[in-house]
Amino acid sequence: MSKAYLFIDGTNLYAAQYELFGPLKYLYFPNFIEEINDKLKLKFDKVLFYASYSPKPENPTKKELLYLKNEFLFYLSVKETTNVTFFKGYRSKASGKEKEVDVKLSVDMVDLAYKNEYQSIYLFSGDADFLQALFAIKPLGKKISVISMENHILYRAPFFFHTYIIQINRKTKIKFKKVQKYSFMNLKTAKLLKKM
Repeated sequence: MSKAYLFIDGTNLYAAQYELFGPLKYLYFPNFIEEINDKLKLKFDKVLFYASYSPKPENPTKKELLYLKNEFLFYLSVKETTNVTFFKGYRSKASGKEKEVDVKLSVDMVDLAYKNEYQSIYLFSGDADFLQALFAIKPLGKKISVISMENHILYRAPFFFHTYIIQINRKTKIKFKKVQKYSFMNLKTAKLLKKM
C-alpha cells in the first residue's frame, strides 16, 4: 500500500501564520491538516512536525508575552492532532538560534526514504535549505511535493517539484518567473483560526 508522509518545518509554518494573523489568532492545526487532506484528496499516513519554542526574555514586554502565548497555543494544537509526531529542538542560549530542527528534519526525510517507509513525500516549508535533502530522495523514485504558505514560499521548489501554495487571506502578491509546477490551495479562514 502506498504511504504518504508529510514533513513540516514547524518553526517556518508558525512564523508564516503569525505574520498573516497576528498575536490574537492562530491556525488551529487539526482543522488545518484536515483541510489540506481534503484539498489533496488523501490522508497522510504520518505527519512529522519539527519546531522549537522561542525563549522567554527575562523581562518580557506585553507584545513578547502575547507572541509566546500564541506560539504555545499553536504548538499545543499541533500536539493534540491525531497521527502527528512532534520533534522539539532547542534554542542556543548564546545566539537564540534554533538548533537540531532543520538537520533532524532533513535526515529523517532521507533516512525514511531509503528505508522505503513512504512512497509519497510532502515537505511543508518555505526554506530552500531543504532542497538538497529532496534532491537526495529524488533518485529513489518517490513522489515529491512541496507545500508553502503564501507568505513563505520556497520559490526554487517549483522548478523541480510540484508546489502547492496555501492561500488563506489572498492578500499576498505572488509572482513567478518561468515556473511550471505549482498550484494554489485556497483554504477557508473560518474553519482554521482560533482566537486567544
